[in-house]
Amino acid sequence: MPKFFLFFLVLFSTSAICKDVSIDMLNVRSDGQSMVYSIDVAKIEIGDTVTWIPKDKGHNVEFILGPNAVELPKKSRINKEFSFTFEKTGIYFYQCTPHKSMGMIAMVIVGNDLSNLEDIKKIRVFGKSKRKLDQILSMI
Repeated sequence: MPKFFLFFLVLFSTSAICKDVSIDMLNVRSDGQSMVYSIDVAKIEIGDTVTWIPKDKGHNVEFILGPNAVELPKKSRINKEFSFTFEKTGIYFYQCTPHKSMGMIAMVIVGNDLSNLEDIKKIRVFGKSKRKLDQILSMI
């Protein structure tokens, strides 16, 4: 009887399956772009974790904007792996602090929720990030 009960619990379990996404911090990506994250727009679900991995020296993650009422994590340390589990839907915009004007910006979209897209469009970026932001927004 206990084996049948255990089988029944496993078979009909409603636990959510969360995934982990890895994003590399790079000096040069395979497509030739320099000072970039390996993924410009990561699309994930609530409860998923993103881990940023420094493949080259001098990079970090600094969140600039997220959905309303979300407490954004503090910027990560330079050259250190950083993970964050997303618990609220919406668009999260982040950058590499030392390379933000070189176009090292990216986004995470959680739950396919674009409700804060207009706020993202208002972000002021400089240098190569202006063109990069336009490219990213055109992908959404």
